[in-house]
Amino acid sequence: MATKCTGCGPGYKSPLDAMKVTTSPDGKTTAGSTYPTGPREEIVYLPCIYRNTGIQKPDYLATVDVDPKSPTYCQVIHRLPMPNLNDELHHSGWNACSSCFGDSSKKRNRLILPSLISSRVYIVDTGTDPRAPQMHKIVEPTDIFWKTGLANPHTTHCLGSGQIMISSLGDPSGNGKGGFILLDGKTFEVVGNWELPGEAAPFGYDFWYQPRHNVMMSTEWGAPKALAYGFNPEHVKEGLYGSKIHVWDWTTHKRLQSLDLGEEGAIPLEIRFLHDPAATEGYVGCALQGTVFRFYRTPKGDWAAEKVIHVPSKKVEGWALPVMPSLITDILISLDDRFLYFSNWLHGDIRQYDITNRRNPRLAGQLFLGGSILNDGPVKVLEDPENQSQPPPRTIKGKRIPGSPQMLQLSLDGKRLYVTTSLYSGWDKQFYPEMIKEGSVMMQIDVNTANGGLKVNENFLVDFGKEPNGPALAHELRYPGGDCTSDIWL
Repeated sequence: MATKCTGCGPGYKSPLDAMKVTTSPDGKTTAGSTYPTGPREEIVYLPCIYRNTGIQKPDYLATVDVDPKSPTYCQVIHRLPMPNLNDELHHSGWNACSSCFGDSSKKRNRLILPSLISSRVYIVDTGTDPRAPQMHKIVEPTDIFWKTGLANPHTTHCLGSGQIMISSLGDPSGNGKGGFILLDGKTFEVVGNWELPGEAAPFGYDFWYQPRHNVMMSTEWGAPKALAYGFNPEHVKEGLYGSKIHVWDWTTHKRLQSLDLGEEGAIPLEIRFLHDPAATEGYVGCALQGTVFRFYRTPKGDWAAEKVIHVPSKKVEGWALPVMPSLITDILISLDDRFLYFSNWLHGDIRQYDITNRRNPRLAGQLFLGGSILNDGPVKVLEDPENQSQPPPRTIKGKRIPGSPQMLQLSLDGKRLYVTTSLYSGWDKQFYPEMIKEGSVMMQIDVNTANGGLKVNENFLVDFGKEPNGPALAHELRYPGGDCTSDIWL
């Protein structure tokens, strides 16, 4: 940590400070800073899910040791069980992050854990003992239902005001409804809706905001009652899944635009602005057709989107459908805005793109870590526009990897990419039933940050198939000090 920091709040002054580099007046990057810089990660938090596994145990928050110097390296060192069954913990966020950097009264000491199915929100104390988090408060579903008319909370971001905002997928009846729940940052009581009355989007999922440009972007998954227990392609035809990016006025909370990405952009999930708070562009991963769209502000001042990456579907036999999409499910951007990463959950690979040319990303790295087209499996690829051979199964530390790469988290310095294999229990059960029996895993990928490239760390594996209560499904990863997908700079 740097020694000079007057009035610092949580997080880092800038994305480059978090990477341990700063920009000098001549534009060159130099080591060192007068502000806190990002340390190497030592522990990570992961929600672990039992819903749809047949194991009647509560979901829990796992703490995993990722410090190579530690005697408990690669081990789950603490488990915090939730007090209820079938919550479906999913994503998480913080009570405070780098958006509160200028406020020394704020501390990043509460992890917000929304439950995708039960609609509870758990507030976890990570400040008292980061290696052994404890329950602080529970926001019950009725508080959310009655005060906001929303349900199925998903993405959490802290706001510079001190409040906490959580996106929703639907209403209490299981219909799609893309609104936003506000929590008080001190009491964690439900304040109400962020969006104006009648302004909720048809569907909800992820969101990211950029106050410098007075804008927020949100995306769409689908109606909770359609996706709850699996994926039915007919539901797409019935209009139960989304295809739009919504543009919001950050100050007035009005929905200004809805950018329809069409069939090529069906089911837009994770959305990321570039980390540079002055940037007026970013990317969104669209699951169903394996595309990434770039969104940007036009010279007129409104917003538009264009397709910049397409992973073509493969013609197959031995699978549920004759054509298998890649199913892009998670994306993230390195803190220096140089590399974009995403996972193809059906095909089974992770890809790294150099996005220095924002409109023409260049493939820089690719790695298969499981998936549905393994060369010893039941699926045969008949036609592949990319002419790639079917990959062999991946074995790490003697274990054949079940499932497929899904959630991603990058170290602050960009050199280590952590990966888990569970998407969502209902879809895991449908597409990778062996993962339900064996549990998911956590892997680590070494990243070449100079020229691009990905390589498996053969000495790192956390096997959630060996958990005390039986195989569990580990999902999103969070660092105690913030990361590439939790922190927003103002």
